Amino acid sequence: MNFQIRRVNPEEAPALSKIAFAAKAYWGYPERWMEIWRPQLLFSPRYFEENESWVTETNARPTAFCTLQEKEGNAWLENLWVAPEFVGQGIGKRLFLLAVGESRQRGYRTLRLEADPHALGFYEKMGMHKVGERYSEIEGQVRILPIMEMTL
Repeated sequence: MNFQIRRVNPEEAPALSKIAFAAKAYWGYPERWMEIWRPQLLFSPRYFEENESWVTETNARPTAFCTLQEKEGNAWLENLWVAPEFVGQGIGKRLFLLAVGESRQRGYRTLRLEADPHALGFYEKMGMHKVGERYSEIEGQVRILPIMEMTL
C-alpha cells in the first residue's frame, strides 16, 4: 500500500470526521449508538489547530488520522481512526509507530490510550498492555473501555 503521512490541515476536519464515524461504525455498533456518539466523532478545524495530528493519504485522499496529546505527564494517543476500506493494510500500524516515535522524541516515558474494545488486539500487537478500565453506559448497556499503556 502506497500512502504518505503528513500533518493534518485543519480544513480537512469534515473529511476526517467522516473517517472517524465510518471507522467506529465498522465494528457493527447499533445505528442508535452511532447517532449518540456522532458529536464525539465530529472534529472542528479548531480541534486540529489545537491538537497535533497526522493524516495518511492515498492518491491525495485522506485515509486515516491520529492525534497525540499530553495527559498527566504521559503521551496520550487520543484518536487513531482508519477508513474501513483501508483496515488491515498497515496504515494504522504506521500511524501508531509515528505516535510512538514522536512521544519518545519529546521525552515521554509512557504512551497511553483508551481503546475501543474491538481494537484491543491491535494495540496488544503494537506492544501495549491493559493497565485499567473505564466503565461507560449507553442505553442501559455497560461498556468496558480498556486503558492501554506502553513504556517508551
